[in-house]
Amino acid sequence: MTGSRAEAAYSRAVTAFTTPTLDLLHGRFAPFVVAALSIVFTADRASVAIADGHAELSEILDELRAAGYDDDGRKIPAGTGRDVCRNWVRLGWLVQQIDDDVEVYRLSAHAVEALEIAGRTGAGRTRVSNSRVRTLLEAVEHLTDSAEADPVRRLVRLGAERDVLDAEIARIQASGFADPLDDDELLEEAENVLHLARELPADFTRVAESLRAMQRDVVAYLRRDERPTGEVLREYLQRAQDVMQATPEGRAFAGALRLIGDPDRIDALTEQLHGLLRQPFARLLDSTQRAELDAIGRRVELGVEEVLAAQRRASHVITGQVKTHDPLRDRQIDDLLRDVIAGLHAWSGAGAVEPVRSMPLLDLGHLRQAVSDIRPPGSPAPLTQAVDVEFADVDSRAWGGPRYAELEAYVAGLGEVFDLAAAFTDAAADTRRPVDLLGLLEIAHRNGMSESAEVSMVEAVRPDGTTRRFAFAAVTARTTKEDDEHDG
Repeated sequence: MTGSRAEAAYSRAVTAFTTPTLDLLHGRFAPFVVAALSIVFTADRASVAIADGHAELSEILDELRAAGYDDDGRKIPAGTGRDVCRNWVRLGWLVQQIDDDVEVYRLSAHAVEALEIAGRTGAGRTRVSNSRVRTLLEAVEHLTDSAEADPVRRLVRLGAERDVLDAEIARIQASGFADPLDDDELLEEAENVLHLARELPADFTRVAESLRAMQRDVVAYLRRDERPTGEVLREYLQRAQDVMQATPEGRAFAGALRLIGDPDRIDALTEQLHGLLRQPFARLLDSTQRAELDAIGRRVELGVEEVLAAQRRASHVITGQVKTHDPLRDRQIDDLLRDVIAGLHAWSGAGAVEPVRSMPLLDLGHLRQAVSDIRPPGSPAPLTQAVDVEFADVDSRAWGGPRYAELEAYVAGLGEVFDLAAAFTDAAADTRRPVDLLGLLEIAHRNGMSESAEVSMVEAVRPDGTTRRFAFAAVTARTTKEDDEHDG
């Protein structure tokens, strides 16, 4: 009998030390892992972009190596921040996921629990305090009341509680004093609150990971097509309900959701925490304890947000899988992958294999341009001498852009200032095309011009003799640039 109990206890211990939580705390680089993860991930930063995580961890590695903590090569892991993060993902301490189209790292439930254990142990020895024992007794009393089925006993207990409250109210009304606890007892109460708050992040992360595991199971069931889709979805809904109600993690999440679901209650919690930090006993808390006490409300909000995000992501993935689920296509893909894997096994077992040094070339010839064209490709018809083409008598260059050289020579003889409409009307016929009007405007803008409210009308002549009228705001232009005149 003794041997059986010893074997069972040893087996449980071996199983516990194979979990990522104790593997993190028992590893050779455990102090570095705990320190680095506690720096990168905080109560206000539950996730970090992968690129930022690599950069920050590289800085931590460089600082510790420069400080001489890696003289023997046994305290700091080798490699870059990217190498270390990838190893932590493989060990189950970090989780990769997509948040708002950005790939991020998150702490796994095992890593959160390991950090909580290290933080609680490093903060000092856990004391059997009045606050902690009272919390246990109150939890037992609440459990007893909840399980009590006899209405008479329950009424007796509620009456006793009411008598205690009435006596306390009467005492305070008579004396006018609340008689708070002394600072040492208040410090114990605060440490108990911090102890309870440190356990919440691991619970939230375990709920989120349970949802992600459920998502993977449902998608695997759908892809294997072992059962009807409706049956798989019904099981998904049942498992979602079980995760939220039938597990310790789910109960912790349900309680937090009831707390965070009431804005007045969370505001009251925040105000209470701020009020506690202003009390005289708060000076006995160190800076870390004060920061943790102040961040309890935010820690609860972040945990609920993580679980709700995991639930939304699971619903989105499963809904997309149901909409695009094609059993025949999935089965064909699975068969193809099995054939490829079997071929790779056969190829790898063939001994020495001649490497492929170049890929063979394939002469495709002329590719068909349209699927509907069933005629074979042929060469184009030969060119024939055109006899019915008419050529215009006007030089084709006359249809080109503005004649800048002629326009600039013409503008140079107009005086210091000129009216653009009058200048265009008086120009030669071959420089009164529509494009020449644009060229004249460009020259005026380059040298300096001003516009008025009046409207000018000009008539342009195309190379084929047709005319076109244009209207624009009256423009007064200079012959040369103003800077050029000052330089002269």
